[in-house]
Amino acid sequence: MTIRQEPRCWREETDAEGIVWLTLDKPEASVNTLSSPVLEELGGMIATVAKRSPRGVVLRSGKTSGFVLGADVKEFTTLKSVDEARALVERGHRVLAELESLPCPTVALIEGFALGGGLELALACRYRVGVNDDRLTLGLPEVMLGIHPGFGGTVRTVKTIGSLAALDLMLTGRNIKGSKTLQVGLVDRLADSHESALAACRDLIRENPGAHKPPLLQRLAGLGVVRPLLRSKLESQVAKKVRKAHYPAPYALIDLWVRHGGTGLKAYSAEADSIAALAATPTARNLIRVFMLQDALKSQGKGAGGTPKKIHVIGAGVMGADIAAWCAFRGLEVTLQDREQRFVDAGMTRANEFFEKRVKDATKRAAVVARLRGDLQGAGVAEADVVLEAIIENVEAKRALYASIEPRMKAGAILATNTSSIPLAQLASSLAEPGRLVGLHFFNPVALMPLVEVIHTPVTTPDSIAVATAVARKIDKLPLPCRSAPGFLVNRVLAPYMQEAMYAAQDGFSFDEIDRAATDYGMPVGPVELSDMVGLDVCRHVGSIVGHALGRPVADTSALDARIAEKKLGRKTGEGFYRWEKGRAVRDKTSAAPVPGVTKRPDSISRADLQDRLMLSLLNECVAVLREGLVESQEMIDAGVIFGCGFAPFRGGPLQDATTRGVSPCVARLEELSTRYGDRFKPGAGWSRLR
Repeated sequence: MTIRQEPRCWREETDAEGIVWLTLDKPEASVNTLSSPVLEELGGMIATVAKRSPRGVVLRSGKTSGFVLGADVKEFTTLKSVDEARALVERGHRVLAELESLPCPTVALIEGFALGGGLELALACRYRVGVNDDRLTLGLPEVMLGIHPGFGGTVRTVKTIGSLAALDLMLTGRNIKGSKTLQVGLVDRLADSHESALAACRDLIRENPGAHKPPLLQRLAGLGVVRPLLRSKLESQVAKKVRKAHYPAPYALIDLWVRHGGTGLKAYSAEADSIAALAATPTARNLIRVFMLQDALKSQGKGAGGTPKKIHVIGAGVMGADIAAWCAFRGLEVTLQDREQRFVDAGMTRANEFFEKRVKDATKRAAVVARLRGDLQGAGVAEADVVLEAIIENVEAKRALYASIEPRMKAGAILATNTSSIPLAQLASSLAEPGRLVGLHFFNPVALMPLVEVIHTPVTTPDSIAVATAVARKIDKLPLPCRSAPGFLVNRVLAPYMQEAMYAAQDGFSFDEIDRAATDYGMPVGPVELSDMVGLDVCRHVGSIVGHALGRPVADTSALDARIAEKKLGRKTGEGFYRWEKGRAVRDKTSAAPVPGVTKRPDSISRADLQDRLMLSLLNECVAVLREGLVESQEMIDAGVIFGCGFAPFRGGPLQDATTRGVSPCVARLEELSTRYGDRFKPGAGWSRLR
């Protein structure tokens, strides 16, 4: 593998005490990453410094964003073999081993984040000093990319904080923040400011107290006789979240630890072998692709102008209240309006309950609470940069609202709608300035779902799209530009998938069987449970709008209609297709049995077809979206369906999955299902566009 040349990334300074300060500041980059050139340059500097016998060495960042974000993920996309992957990993091993072997004290000064390879770099130093503010974040998230720490992290993390703590960090990929970094043992000192952190680095070099050692219990857990006994427990914990066939990395990590305990030279070599093999798997390639798709969504709207500061939300129901709460939580000034004070009060109560859960510090919570105000009369309309409507899904009701608020909106403000299915052209037709209307389609639950569809029409102005995109990024959501059409992207592709679940139920499959077919494929939840989570009334309404608009036949919804009539609407009412307890679907004899009144499954209905019936319905609709150009590219469709409905990330997205399976096999299978079950499976005309 050829190492590309880059401008110098490291600066070296030696102070009056003989301490060498190495500062990483990658040119023309907002964050530092450990690319091969960065590591090679560091290796050369370490060799030079070692010859001078300095009093100590401090590694720090020249970026305000953080220490080091991690390894350069893009390099993994260029690997052509396991041997190339191993060579890349061994380069990191060599440089970090040279850093660790310096005879003088070494310190990593961490401001902001140190993640992945960045934390591994810090762990190769004898000491770590963190600046204790809201930005201090340490973690080893490599498992999220289908790999595990590969620059010695599987060894040094165990050595620093102990086996169980290290495994928890690496297997979950979770981050450790603030003062907890000291409690866990990832840092040796916490400082309140940059200046005091510099002093702490000097103190550690002068005192040289010896590297941190984990507690006795943590060390005992790593003994050779104990590790095999813990394997099954660790694997069962991982199995509750992911399957080995879908996500092999955490299981490989457990195996590494059981065999080597995170100690000795063989552990480093085994780490290199393991990560090189994982990097070549489809799971790692796809998860790295998903990571890059996420970055592409984050980059939407960069440089498009200033960020809006005030938002007025109309509609204090579940979605409106949750959107208002999230916007206030993320720093916007928010006013919340509804037609009666009792509705505003209910929305404010819901928002305050959210703040109680998410902001534990009373002073900080008070600041968040102050950013959200109830506004029955709608005074906030005149001051808002964005007026967001989240009322009922009714065209006339929305038009009437727009007629009352548009004259009061300030110049340059945009009007946004959270409609989940109504084409924007129908809503914009009565506006004096139709170009200011844009869709900001959030997903439920707002706090957890990362995607926001930014919906536009041919008359929507570029400025309106830019402002809507800026809002999404300000509140830490992933904006997906999408042309207005029935169901937009996510609901459009989910409609046939969820309707096929109803067809399957009428064919005699139980709800459990239907959902299991989807989760076996890798979906986070099955279509039946998803219907309960969305709300059966919402599913019925959106499915009807999308189906009729596209001229599609709608599945027999008698099972759905019966529950709606009984006010069993899903999770929000405690019962739908499933019973819900403490936010979880209860699977019992009812859910494991066929729908009452359904006759015995005909011989022509195949259990083996069930998974393809569900998933190819979704994939076929994604192809239709690509053909119609609702979203700009194949990659953005994949990103939208992954982040909008949790499509199996390890498959890289629905269209990526289709190309992996093969266009011709997918089309042939759809033709087969069409012959057996009906024209709804006819392959769309856009399959030839996949690449």
